[in-house]
Amino acid sequence: MNSPILSALPLDASDSRMGTLLLEAGRLTAEDAERVLRMHRELGIRYGEAAMRLGLVSEDDIRQALARQFAYPYVLPGQAGFSARLVAAYEPFSPQVEALRAIRSQLMLRWFARGRRALAVVGTDPDDGAALCAANLAVVLSQLGEQTLLVDANLRAPRQQDIFGLKPRQGLSDLLAGRCDLDVVVRVPGFVDLSVLPAGTLPPNPQELLSRETFRSLHTLLESRYDVLLYDLAPFGSGADALAAARQAGGVLLAARKDHTRVADVARMAEHLVEAGAEVVGAVVMEF
Repeated sequence: MNSPILSALPLDASDSRMGTLLLEAGRLTAEDAERVLRMHRELGIRYGEAAMRLGLVSEDDIRQALARQFAYPYVLPGQAGFSARLVAAYEPFSPQVEALRAIRSQLMLRWFARGRRALAVVGTDPDDGAALCAANLAVVLSQLGEQTLLVDANLRAPRQQDIFGLKPRQGLSDLLAGRCDLDVVVRVPGFVDLSVLPAGTLPPNPQELLSRETFRSLHTLLESRYDVLLYDLAPFGSGADALAAARQAGGVLLAARKDHTRVADVARMAEHLVEAGAEVVGAVVMEF
């Protein structure tokens, strides 16, 4: 039976490009490519299917080649050093990521289509999954071709450095303290439209740093350079940091965890965010 992945394109549209991509990725040698081409022509089957029948490539190899062909990047498990829970990077065809794409569509219609560029993600406590939600959402937004910057604005217990497998380095706090410049922004390997600004050195005064004019100026600069600016905020219960950063972003996506987060806590958080001047765009319930 033909794989649905291999049946996705007409024969003439994909075969030559597929062979080139598999060669460039090191999945085929020149000699292998000729063997595949012969089978492809003799049997009238797709190039990728012929390569699989010969045992030269796997279905994951074909998926990746198609992803590159259609500018839809993702990585295989074990590559890039990302957290296994970054499902948007590793499992783009899974039900979880389909749900993320549905959230992305709603955000594009209800928020970004209004000319907005920035959005903050926040939960009530550290176990609500806000950091994972922000990271996965950043990946699927970048897969639209939007130049996306994920800012780890959790200056108390940052998570994005670990999620994306980044080495300890300077970041947002150091920028706000005038200790570095924008070269601390990291381009994420394998995702040409995705960058991360780590939290940086943990400061003794996170609320004050995020309340200063310096942060407002940095926010304005970043908005001018990226299509989407996504903030991962400290949990609401950790202090008033979230209020300062959310007010600057303008819009907030609330993250809650199924069978963990109390509805009353989410309602109270939403009320305080609105009072601080932010708009609650929606809420996401995480299951993990």
